[in-house]
Amino acid sequence: MLRILLINDTPRKVGRLKAALIEAGFEVIDESGLTIDLPARVETVRPDVILIDTESPGRDVMEQVVLVSRDQPRPIVMFTDEHDPNVMRQAIKSGVSAYIVEGIQAQRLQPILDVAMARFESDQALRAQLQARDQQLAERKRIELAKGMLMKMKDCNEEEAYTLMRRQAMSRQQKLIQVAEQIIAMSELLG
Repeated sequence: MLRILLINDTPRKVGRLKAALIEAGFEVIDESGLTIDLPARVETVRPDVILIDTESPGRDVMEQVVLVSRDQPRPIVMFTDEHDPNVMRQAIKSGVSAYIVEGIQAQRLQPILDVAMARFESDQALRAQLQARDQQLAERKRIELAKGMLMKMKDCNEEEAYTLMRRQAMSRQQKLIQVAEQIIAMSELLG
């Protein structure tokens, strides 16, 4: 059973989403207005999904979504009456997984939540891949820096410096990046 945090930011039709969720068999673990500090609320309640019911998502709503998406990523579904494509794009850039315009029907909630969860998981996988690639690139840069330092220290060519680094890594059962960091640290220490 999904743990749902419901944010009601609608002066009219209050409770329409909560009623539809209950009718569809979901459990709403907490319900708040958007005047709360959403990241703190998410930290306290630890929902699986955040649903936001708003007539038109304003700047404050988007800022709260950005903070949650950055620090405590969760699937976020926004139900709204706002048809503006620019507002929809901004909501998705902010971290909204599904942007639903008009009409909350209990029988549609499960497929909507399924799509939001799948999209969120896909986005998280892409972010993890990007982060891993960034890490690899940073490590390659550090290895290249260490190789250049070793070439100057040992007066050798690039291939010889790389071979020396690999031998050192293998003999000490370390990764190449660890040897590179040691070379850089030693070079900085010796000036």
